[in-house]
Amino acid sequence: MNEETMKIALGVWDSEANAISNLKNNVNSKDFLAAFELVLNCKGRIITAGMGTSGIVARKIAHSFCCVSKPAFYLSAGDGAHGGLGAIQAGDVVIAVSKGGNTGEIVKLLNTIKVRKIPLIGCTENENSVLGKASNVVIKTYVEKEACKYNMLATASIVALIAIFDAMAINLMEYPQFSKEQFYYNHPNGAVGEKLYHETQEK
Repeated sequence: MNEETMKIALGVWDSEANAISNLKNNVNSKDFLAAFELVLNCKGRIITAGMGTSGIVARKIAHSFCCVSKPAFYLSAGDGAHGGLGAIQAGDVVIAVSKGGNTGEIVKLLNTIKVRKIPLIGCTENENSVLGKASNVVIKTYVEKEACKYNMLATASIVALIAIFDAMAINLMEYPQFSKEQFYYNHPNGAVGEKLYHETQEK
């Protein structure tokens, strides 16, 4: 059992490592830069939306942007269609995550986003999906294979998508809205907060 368990674990890590490694070839640089420009120049908030595993990734993206002083929050696509869309206003940018691009709860948000003329970054493996066609920019999240034997459970594709937006967050650190001192005020607790506190006090 132990040998088989480790064989499966190693296979998962290989699949996810390959998904990240292949981003250099799979991510369209023009689309990445266009999406980053929308995020960088956003005068309002970055709203991320998704359902299920995609929702968890959307939440992580919002948190990373907040850490680097780019105001963002996660909106459950289900809650959005039941009144939560009122949070999306002029000046905002929406990042919607849906692997297939046709998630019903996400689709329900698209008309309001269009009517309010909110820039939309769609994260999907299907550019011809409803989300793909509605988006100003599409971040294509295709991977050759998920880590599970049925090629169904979102694993490698999710790790790859997180890495794409980690790259955006790290890029945001190069702009004036961010500094180590600001990072401390954003993140005063935990080991990170303690480390930042000592570093900022040494100046």
